[in-house]
Amino acid sequence: MPKRKAKATWEGDLKNGKGNMSFGSGAFEGAYSFKSRFEEGTGTNPEELIGAAHAGCFSMALSADLAEGGYDPESVTTNADVSLEIVDGDPAITTIVLNVKATIPDIDEDTFMEFAQGAKKNCPVSKALSGVNIELNAELNS
Repeated sequence: MPKRKAKATWEGDLKNGKGNMSFGSGAFEGAYSFKSRFEEGTGTNPEELIGAAHAGCFSMALSADLAEGGYDPESVTTNADVSLEIVDGDPAITTIVLNVKATIPDIDEDTFMEFAQGAKKNCPVSKALSGVNIELNAELNS
C-alpha cells in the first residue's frame, strides 16, 4: 500500500502567524491561521481536514461493508462535526459526530444501523482517532 503525504508550514508566532497546508497529491492546498482554527477566520484548519478524512473513510467503509453483505448502496453521504475544545488548559479534539444519510435499497433500519456501527468502529480513520469520542447519527433514506 502506498504512503500518503501532506505538508504544513507555519510562519510566525501562534496568534499572528500564518500557515499553509497541502496534500502530496496536489488535490488540496489551503491557508490556515489562529483565527481560522480557534475563531471564525477565513481559511482551513487541521480539524476540518480530519473531519473530511473521517467522513470519506467512513463513507467508503460503510459502502464496502454493505456490498460485502449483499446490499447495493446507491449513496452514502457523511458530514463530520469535529469539536476542538480546551481541556485542562490545552486545545484538544474531544468529539467527532458522523452524520450519515444513505440510500440503500432492500435493507431494514436495524440491519443498516448494524453496518453503520461496524463502519464507525472499523474504518481506518476511526481506528487512528480511537482516543476521541466518536458519535454516529445515521439516517436511511427511503
